Amino acid sequence: MAKEAKVVESSEMKFSDDELQSLQDLQNGYQEKQAMLGQIAVQRIIVGQQMDALEARQTELETEYEAVQQEERDLVQKLNEKYGPGQLDPQTGVFTPTEAPATP
Repeated sequence: MAKEAKVVESSEMKFSDDELQSLQDLQNGYQEKQAMLGQIAVQRIIVGQQMDALEARQTELETEYEAVQQEERDLVQKLNEKYGPGQLDPQTGVFTPTEAPATP
């Protein structure tokens, strides 16, 4: 038994120009927002890279700071060995030794 083919008549409707414009505006809105979301994603990547670079530089500077502190300790020890304990006025370069306590 052969099946009968059903013929469906379509009644085409045409959207108005305003409706077509609304649909186009909606599509454009989606495309614009997707592009902006992409730009934000790229900006986040760039900011992340900048943060990584800043953190690396901070770590380097912390290491360098510790090295300067060690230089200071070494210099103080060397000067104490040479001149004994005392006070140095860095502005004038004048060193004033502290009196050693008298031993009984």
